[in-house]
Amino acid sequence: MTMSRTASRFAAAGLVTAAGLLYSAAPGLAEGTIKIGNIVAASGALKGPGEPSVVAVDIAVEEINAKGGIDGKPIELIRYDTGSDPKQASVAARKLIQDDGVLAIVGPFSSGEARIALNDAERLKTLMMPTSSSAPGLTEGKQYSYRLTEDEQKQFGRLLAAIKAKGMEAKTADIVYISDDVVSNVTGTKVYPALLEQAGIEVGDSIPVQLKSFDMSAQAAKILQDKPDLVAIAGLPDQASKVIKELRRQGFDGQFIGSQIFADPNVAELFGPEGDGTLLVASFWKGRTPQSQAFNEKFVTEAEKRGIHKLGAHHSDAQAYDTVYLVKQAIEKAGVTGDPDKLAEERQAVVDAMDGIRFSGIIGDDVCFAGHDAELPAYVIQIKDGEWTKFDEVAADPCD
Repeated sequence: MTMSRTASRFAAAGLVTAAGLLYSAAPGLAEGTIKIGNIVAASGALKGPGEPSVVAVDIAVEEINAKGGIDGKPIELIRYDTGSDPKQASVAARKLIQDDGVLAIVGPFSSGEARIALNDAERLKTLMMPTSSSAPGLTEGKQYSYRLTEDEQKQFGRLLAAIKAKGMEAKTADIVYISDDVVSNVTGTKVYPALLEQAGIEVGDSIPVQLKSFDMSAQAAKILQDKPDLVAIAGLPDQASKVIKELRRQGFDGQFIGSQIFADPNVAELFGPEGDGTLLVASFWKGRTPQSQAFNEKFVTEAEKRGIHKLGAHHSDAQAYDTVYLVKQAIEKAGVTGDPDKLAEERQAVVDAMDGIRFSGIIGDDVCFAGHDAELPAYVIQIKDGEWTKFDEVAADPCD
């Protein structure tokens, strides 16, 4: 791991911790660069889904720099690992903006981190674009915060519509959610119940579990008593896997469904035979375009080089990759130079360039923003015979 000069200063002062290490993805760069911050969750509870997005960002930066950078200047990426701690996301935002002089920030990763760090971006007037946060309403009322993500509410609603359109048995549902994860909690207690009821599906129990829970037998037994047609899971892949395997062990033969939270191709392997038939929804499909397929293959190869086993890119990985290119587009549109003496002025120009911007990348073509959130397509995925397969597809909503 290579530190930037800034990180070295913090280390000398004894301020660098395992959850707060700044380092540059382009070591040796200093003058004549375009500085972009990157807040990641490469350790801690979110390491599993968070670390691969680091690979995606690095691929984008390497590609851009190999083609001449931004208006002839290479990107200098300055990265901060939050250790999955939302408070550290706030620290990262302040250090990147106040000490490192970045023009914009890619990240943080999760909704919990973004909920705090976006306030720093607003106060310090710097563009921030989280890479995976999908909790509804995070950018409402914000001027300097944008997301190239689609919220859980819309995507789960599309999944339920696909289930109904296919004529699947879906009269009753129970919900399992992770109580100590922000997006899982909101999704399981508010998003899922409301949308299931709107779809005419009777909601039974909403069962909380904790991130560190190992024994799911009691929760599974409760669901077995209800005998629902559907079990909607709001949790990360590991927690979803525990729920699914325990329910199958106890004899549940109903349908498992989920939104974007565990929409990782690795779950096809993680869930094993017990997860066959599971339906979920994602904002990225590897076969959408040749460019999407090329990224997916490159991502899997690069992740394996770093010791990260991936069967394919998660939509958060694709969004992180495209976010770097979107920031590049905004910087080029603004015509900024990266001159430290014009930093405040150029930061504002980059944010202004986001107004009305249209973007085409691996996740979608001519992507527009409703407010400060992107309108993205939905891909309903089914795990079928251990494979990640496309069950249905919904086009992105138009912007006003």
